[in-house]
Amino acid sequence: MISTTANKIKILIVEDDVYMQLILNEFLGNKYETSVCVNGMDALATMQNGNIPDLIISDLNISKLNGLELLGQLQASDFFKNIPVIIVSGEDSSEKRILCLNSGADDYIVKPFNPVELEARVRVILRRIVKYN
Repeated sequence: MISTTANKIKILIVEDDVYMQLILNEFLGNKYETSVCVNGMDALATMQNGNIPDLIISDLNISKLNGLELLGQLQASDFFKNIPVIIVSGEDSSEKRILCLNSGADDYIVKPFNPVELEARVRVILRRIVKYN
């Protein structure tokens, strides 16, 4: 079920690039409650401390547990496996996209991306979650 704080959906951004953090916060922070972790280990620790997001947007190439490894940890967890994940990456290979989608990602977006498109993809995933919960 989607949780809300002050009627805002929570999005966890897992991104080590400060510029990308700013872009994501700028475009999503007005509509959603966003928080940022700089690597996959920090993201897991944040969630294990009770800060459960409704959606995760993660860079693929981050340190201390990359996006693919984070997907594996989420899928292995009874508590976190149903949290939708959008992977963002500079890698535009079909093989990488397929690997991430088959590993549990709900979407894969190639950098650089149009932030308005990302926001539209977030809305699609959130609509689907509300419909099925």
